[in-house]
Amino acid sequence: MADIVSRRSSSSHQRLLWSPWIVTAFAFPPAGLLSHAIVGNVDSVGAAVASGLLAGAVIGTVQWLFLRTRGVPATWIVGTAVGLAVGLTAGSAMVSYETNASALAVMGLVSGVCVGAGQVLSVRSRRSRAFEWSLATGALWSIGWAVTTGTGVDVDEQWAVFGISGALVVSLLQSFLVGRAVPSAATARISS
Repeated sequence: MADIVSRRSSSSHQRLLWSPWIVTAFAFPPAGLLSHAIVGNVDSVGAAVASGLLAGAVIGTVQWLFLRTRGVPATWIVGTAVGLAVGLTAGSAMVSYETNASALAVMGLVSGVCVGAGQVLSVRSRRSRAFEWSLATGALWSIGWAVTTGTGVDVDEQWAVFGISGALVVSLLQSFLVGRAVPSAATARISS
């Protein structure tokens, strides 16, 4: 009985902040640099698809390395890559490849919603949280672009993803959602 109470207490702390998630912020700069080095500016449909797939695969892989201990399968990587390819293509076209603050906020919102949907839909057991995770990810990616733009990053380079400043904010805020939307395997066993 004490073991169950201890797990529940530990579980409620994890729902407040899942600190390992914050490290995933450091996937964004190399993801952006790699996609930019290979594809170039996100200034066309083809560039958006290719950049989204590349950057999404890097980000998804790093996130999955942390989430696999919570029972998340490697399909998370594919969901992130496809989600970013779809979202970046739709979002950047929607704003005509503009890079002003409001355009990047819209592009971030669309990209984030698609990334969130791809991630949650790639994990069969987490699909009940798809709406919550997708909307939250969209809002956070919009914030990520706003923060990055505000720090003076040259957004006219038409990057696929925001920089480290935005990624740190997004990862910190999203860490509060991970414990709720992606419970650990032990928490899932206790609640079932």
